[in-house]
Amino acid sequence: MESASRHSCLKLQIPNQADPLFIQATWFPSHFYLSITDGHNAWFCNASEDEVGERAAQWDQPVSDYIALAERFLGFQQPGSVYGFSDAGDGHKRLSWTFEKEGTKLEWRWKCRPSPDCKSAAAGVLDFLMDANIRLSEEVVTKTKSFERLKVEAEKCLAQSEKFSTEKAEFEPAIYAKFVEVLNSKKAKLRELRDQISKKESSGNLPQEEDESTDKTLSFDDESDDGENDVESSQNPTGTSKHVSTSRAHSRKRAAPR
Repeated sequence: MESASRHSCLKLQIPNQADPLFIQATWFPSHFYLSITDGHNAWFCNASEDEVGERAAQWDQPVSDYIALAERFLGFQQPGSVYGFSDAGDGHKRLSWTFEKEGTKLEWRWKCRPSPDCKSAAAGVLDFLMDANIRLSEEVVTKTKSFERLKVEAEKCLAQSEKFSTEKAEFEPAIYAKFVEVLNSKKAKLRELRDQISKKESSGNLPQEEDESTDKTLSFDDESDDGENDVESSQNPTGTSKHVSTSRAHSRKRAAPR
């Protein structure tokens, strides 16, 4: 139970009271404990699990919601809430506070008993405040150091960003100038080539090249025709041999009567 506890301390200014109240609270999942002092006297309220459960049932709330709402109003003074710390007889006090729920103003009250040792109660509240102040001071120092480191890093990033911006401003005109120079040279080269083509067309060089190509085509056709004739002669070797053999036969017949 103690490991799940939470602690708070509220400086509460009650209307029509000169001295403020200090309410030190320890919150548990199902109950809470209050130690109250004005610097002279002290009171305490030990809200048991049974009492908290009964109050929560009266307000149709889960215990956890009841504890959370009480911690909200006794951990920090809420604006708009009316706090009271009135006499309840026999040295007892009644601590109360108001809040609104669904448009209805409600009031919670808890009876506080006189502390058997006011000095110890006041000392306990002071010790808690001192410990909280030390923790907050350490946290402030840690946060301040972190802020300083972040500030240095931010200044470095800002300086680097300005450097990049300056380099960019210097780089872009130079690279654009080089690009324009290269582009202009390419354009000049293209114009030169276009002029050369125009001069050749006007001097008639291009038609002569077409005639030469035609002659070459014709010579190739002649060669192909000769080749076909050669092929045809080579394909008829039998016709020549037949003529030779026939002439020989006639000569032999003429020589036979001798």
